Amino acid sequence: MPHSFGYRARTRDMFKRGFKEHGPIKISTYLVNYRVGDIVDIKANAAQQKGMPHKYYHGRTGIVYNVTPHAVGVIVYKVVGNRYIEKRVNLRVEHVRHSKCRQEFLDRVKRNHEAHVAAKEKGERVSLKRVPAGPREAHVVSVAGNAPQTMAPVAYETKI
Repeated sequence: MPHSFGYRARTRDMFKRGFKEHGPIKISTYLVNYRVGDIVDIKANAAQQKGMPHKYYHGRTGIVYNVTPHAVGVIVYKVVGNRYIEKRVNLRVEHVRHSKCRQEFLDRVKRNHEAHVAAKEKGERVSLKRVPAGPREAHVVSVAGNAPQTMAPVAYETKI
């Protein structure tokens, strides 16, 4: 049972750097451009203590609402009681990264557009809706070269 309730209490594993990711922060981290409206994932980097998020926001996804030279402002929705509260968190760029949660949707939009253009050239209609995978087709299993086998569990033996 913990007896300390500090700002970074119980974050021993949460803020730990990954395997072979120790040391100084890569320069490419600072060269990423963030724009208002971008969706970002918050992941605290223990190598930079300035502008670090509270442990609650570690692993959350939010939307950028403000960009400054060294930091970004992120809107995160927090569950409090029976409602969502919009929290505005200011974080340095070392603690955020672009989220990939929307990439699959954007790829699908592009794929649908290409299929729509191709179908329009041919003068036919194409369904662009996602269709769940149906059941497998019916088939008959032949026993001609496949004799049935009776399977039984192997009895457990103790050899001491």
